[in-house]
Amino acid sequence: MDPIHRPETLQRDLQFMALALREAEKAGDRGEVPVGAVLVLDDGRFFSAGNSVIGLSDPTAHAEILAIRAAACEIGNYRLVKSALYSTIEPCIMCMSAIIHSRVDRVVFGAFDPRWGGAGSIASLHQDLRLNHHPLVTAGVMEEPCKGLIRDFFRERRAGAVKIKDAPETAD
Repeated sequence: MDPIHRPETLQRDLQFMALALREAEKAGDRGEVPVGAVLVLDDGRFFSAGNSVIGLSDPTAHAEILAIRAAACEIGNYRLVKSALYSTIEPCIMCMSAIIHSRVDRVVFGAFDPRWGGAGSIASLHQDLRLNHHPLVTAGVMEEPCKGLIRDFFRERRAGAVKIKDAPETAD
């Protein structure tokens, strides 16, 4: 049986995606876009993070990047061979580039990202033969709760925004 489809692999995927979801919820509570990620090394150590773009005033502080940075710092090497990265949403092009550069072997994500997704939605960097590394990608793990978290976050944001057409007229 293909190792990706073994019951123990699915169980592991669900376990780490649940942890990524918790990180996403914490990010949302901080006012960040609710995305969470977990990077798991082959020895079982793992590093989790939530989006921190706003809090750090850093456009690169996506959950995936922060998890990669933490793991690389811990092991003292940017090459994270035999590792897996779990993300609640399809990694964007920037994050997929970092995943490829850091030699992550496998990417597991929940919800697709039709606007920014770099693992199949708008680009398939993991399949680009011009690149030197091609991680395996598993999509749609716990897709509904991951998609729901993002959807609800943006619904609340839109509901709280004052729409121009509804704004009171000013007397000048």
